[in-house]
Amino acid sequence: MGSRTFIHDTLLIFSRSMRLSLRNPIWVLLNLTQPVLYLALFGPLLEDLPLAGPGEPVDNTWRIFVPGLLVQLGIFGASFVGFGLIAEYRSGVVERMRVTPASRMALLLGRVMRDVIVLTVQATLLVLVAIPFGLRAPWPGVVAGILVVGLLAAAFSSFSYAAALRLKSEDSLAPLLNGLALPLLLLSGILLPMTLAPRWLELVSDVNPLKHTVDGVRAFFAVDGSTSTALWGIAATIFVVLVGLAFGARTFRRETG
Repeated sequence: MGSRTFIHDTLLIFSRSMRLSLRNPIWVLLNLTQPVLYLALFGPLLEDLPLAGPGEPVDNTWRIFVPGLLVQLGIFGASFVGFGLIAEYRSGVVERMRVTPASRMALLLGRVMRDVIVLTVQATLLVLVAIPFGLRAPWPGVVAGILVVGLLAAAFSSFSYAAALRLKSEDSLAPLLNGLALPLLLLSGILLPMTLAPRWLELVSDVNPLKHTVDGVRAFFAVDGSTSTALWGIAATIFVVLVGLAFGARTFRRETG
């Protein structure tokens, strides 16, 4: 009975969150604008560069660049969902949820499920847009890369919701997210492989799990996904997801209890 109630509560929150997103579909397209601009304005600059992918040489620059954009979409597309929760807090929605018997974990997972689906759709659209630019990659690897985006969306949306509940202020949340996002971007090799960096910078980036996620997705796009690089990428992604969900769940239980 308890598990059925938990699933029902999760689906109820998911349905409500998805309806809110569908009422404003323009935000889904706007979130896709930045990676598409990278494809159109930055990607062509890399076509003549001798880039090497993780583990094995890759002759298609787009198989290096597009996976980085997918990871960027998963990180940044989900990192700012907390602003919507702050708006709900101010309007009294969160306060009303506190007096309901709904599972606190369901309050989080319902929202996270919505974010995962939205980011997965955006990632699929990004790959389709990249094909005319020259992307050629094995479809099993492409599907695996899109699934990684969904996992990252779960991790970073959980963190964003938890941070929003703790801070309860856009003025505090914005610098926190931007302050975390910039070093993650620079040390993950999203735009260019970290193999091009000086040795000391490459060593520093090795402690960033998202760097291994990026390398793993590039391995999926380059080969069949069975390499150790791809497996390390999956392991790093799962670690990030577990940390994000644990932080989100703990915060929701404390702040909405």
